[in-house]
Amino acid sequence: MITADAECPRLLPSIPLPEYAFYPGSGLPHPIRDPKGHSYGRKHAPGQGPKALSTDNWMENRNYLLAIDFFNLGFYWEAHEEWERLWRVSGADTTSGRFLKGLIKLSAAGVKVRERSIHGVRRHAASAGEMFADVAAEADADSYCGLDFTRLQFAADRAAQLAYKKEHPVGEAVRVFPFLLRPDMTPATSS
Repeated sequence: MITADAECPRLLPSIPLPEYAFYPGSGLPHPIRDPKGHSYGRKHAPGQGPKALSTDNWMENRNYLLAIDFFNLGFYWEAHEEWERLWRVSGADTTSGRFLKGLIKLSAAGVKVRERSIHGVRRHAASAGEMFADVAAEADADSYCGLDFTRLQFAADRAAQLAYKKEHPVGEAVRVFPFLLRPDMTPATSS
């Protein structure tokens, strides 16, 4: 079982982590399509599906925070899936949708590290950095949903330039990036 450490505190510690970190070509059961998958048959109760992400609700958005936990602990495919669910309900052509697309691309870069596709890592990380730059300009803000744009862009640029270990243990959640997503959980105050 993977647990958080002092360097990587969980945002939603009450939610169990997946039994393994999936990536295509790993030989592990597909988490959703295979009856042996760690998320097979997982259903949301009626009215309990993902809620659209916004700057007003992100601190209570379970899918958003869970995806950050997954990403920080090396569950890149699982983080990608959570953010993609949010992206669908948030709308692709919204500021939140474009922000989530950047996070989806950053997660995809992590999956590509596990697949040992350096071209894929660079392509997805560069695309994530571009998305974050576009959303920063559009939102005219330093951060969005608790994450600092400068740090996100630096992380994406860094991910595109790093050299990665050739192999990682199959199924083991391994952080492949030298950064964590750390949202500022301080409630905003109005002046």
